[in-house]
Amino acid sequence: MREFVIGISQFAKAINPNFNVIPQNGIELVSSDGENSTQSNSDYLNAIDANGQEDLWYGYDTNDKATPVETTLYLKNFLNLSKKAGKTILVTDYCSTISKINDSYFENNKLGYVSFAANQRELNNIPSTTVYQENNQVISKISEIKNFLYLINPDNFATKTAFINAVIATNYDLIIMDLFFHDGTSFTKSEINTLRNKANGGKRLVISYMSIGEAEDYRYYWQSNWNTSKPIWMDSENPDWKGNFKVKYWYPEWQKIIYGNDDSYVKKIMDAGFDGVYLDIIDAFEYYE
Repeated sequence: MREFVIGISQFAKAINPNFNVIPQNGIELVSSDGENSTQSNSDYLNAIDANGQEDLWYGYDTNDKATPVETTLYLKNFLNLSKKAGKTILVTDYCSTISKINDSYFENNKLGYVSFAANQRELNNIPSTTVYQENNQVISKISEIKNFLYLINPDNFATKTAFINAVIATNYDLIIMDLFFHDGTSFTKSEINTLRNKANGGKRLVISYMSIGEAEDYRYYWQSNWNTSKPIWMDSENPDWKGNFKVKYWYPEWQKIIYGNDDSYVKKIMDAGFDGVYLDIIDAFEYYE
């Protein structure tokens, strides 16, 4: 997995050195103990710009429930290795009770992490609560952000225009969203540029979500024959997320879908004008250990 992420980074940064590569979860890869690989953890850290982590304080077992203390301590050890290496830490906690939301922001801020308290696991809404550490700054790099919005499921928005208007009415420093709207159309460079505008006159970064540890049957790359005859690199369906299938991510055929050519997923994200990519299912390596 380290080699996969490094390959994505090298491809993207050769085109745009300022393009951000942010893996979510699988934080063990920042340590030399994280995974057997020919690539070192220092190579990995040099390839990424930040680390995303879900459920650090809330949501590990159940939404709105505190994460077990031993799990939080375990994750913090690796997250702090990344932070010490100069990487921004983005934490998404899943909690809806106001006291827990406040606690999540307090605990993450105390550690120097940037966080988002998501009140829906589906990441399909903009919380009505005040933006934490709201500001009117022009954000030009990931290290400058003080808050973020994780909104990858636009199903609650009837149109792209409704989605865009809802986002630009906020003052988040960063939005993590999907390349595609729920009608299957991708966001354009002009639309992404509009989404950079904060309501208070500041500017934000716009990052695209992309899963690299699972194949999703609702994505543009899905081939109809895979429904009856899966390719050699595709594994079993995720029982928690219908339509998502584990992949043997080291296979060249899968990696070619993700990066390395003009038709790849990463290149589509770059062509749409995003400021970076948020890589999910990094912890897929655990499935194959």
